[in-house]
Amino acid sequence: MKYVGLDLHARTSTMAIFDPDARTQKGKMTTRTIRGSLRTVLAEMKGFKGPYEVCYEASANYGVVYDTLAQSAHRVTVAHPSQLRAIYRSKHKNDRTDAQTLAKLLYADAIPAVHVPSVDVRAWRRLINHRHGLVHKRTAVKNALRALLRGLDMETPKNLWSKKALAWLRTVDFACPGDAVMRDDHIEHLAYIEGAIRRAETALDTIAAAHPGVALLRTIPGVGPRTAEAVAAWVDDPRRFRSSKSIGNYFGLVPCQDSSADRNRLGHITKEGPAVVRALLTQATWQAVTRSPEVRAYRDRIMHNDPERKKKATVATMHYLSRTMVAMLRDGAVWAPKAQ
Repeated sequence: MKYVGLDLHARTSTMAIFDPDARTQKGKMTTRTIRGSLRTVLAEMKGFKGPYEVCYEASANYGVVYDTLAQSAHRVTVAHPSQLRAIYRSKHKNDRTDAQTLAKLLYADAIPAVHVPSVDVRAWRRLINHRHGLVHKRTAVKNALRALLRGLDMETPKNLWSKKALAWLRTVDFACPGDAVMRDDHIEHLAYIEGAIRRAETALDTIAAAHPGVALLRTIPGVGPRTAEAVAAWVDDPRRFRSSKSIGNYFGLVPCQDSSADRNRLGHITKEGPAVVRALLTQATWQAVTRSPEVRAYRDRIMHNDPERKKKATVATMHYLSRTMVAMLRDGAVWAPKAQ
């Protein structure tokens, strides 16, 4: 069995092949540079002779690389970049060294691997991120339009984004033609983005209807379809987590820690993992605190009637909800809170 470490880049990649010798407890390391796109690298890997395992660091296109290499490799391992750097730290870092390190760690079975979801789940995640990005763009356009009207000291209806108010705004005469151009551009841009959001949400609703986990998570008070689908998509297989507590680390809801001897310093949350899930979990937590006595009791117990602890209590409640969600997905159970 050969062990291959790949350091992939857009135009030039490095491949390190470690061929162990069982008799001498040593091995031969061969390193070469491959010039060309990712397709060139994958085509060369397909023609590789003999059984081999391959490892590379996760990047934006890790799923496509995994699917291609899995067709010919005995095993494909995708390394977690941040955890890999924690294991291997060198002051002499380059592509050659990185590829060789991956090959050696793969041989030692010491690679911190990431979960690789199916093609459908990866497409689901991309659509969720796309919709989330559109929502941010819509907010930016609304802010730009409000800033334009405020700069002109215009009185506007209370609900500026209703159809009636936008129709009125289109008829307003501006003293400067340039301001009218900006107004029209903002309104047209807003209409396009809202249409794109509707199309994305229609597609997401279709996917969610075929996923039983989304319906389970929506039984939690305050958890809507967007939060439920995001959690279900990124959790994917709840049994891959050692315990429900592991989900806090995966979603970046646990504090940074600096511990040594009798010193233990806890900082802000790590914010690792999908930012879109954290953003949606924050909104769901606010709603759950309002709608669920059990969730509100949990938040209040952490806050201790101290307003300065409200942010910490909110994050702790997010962690509590995420643990509950993983347990629900794992057991196929609906929301059944315990008294706090």
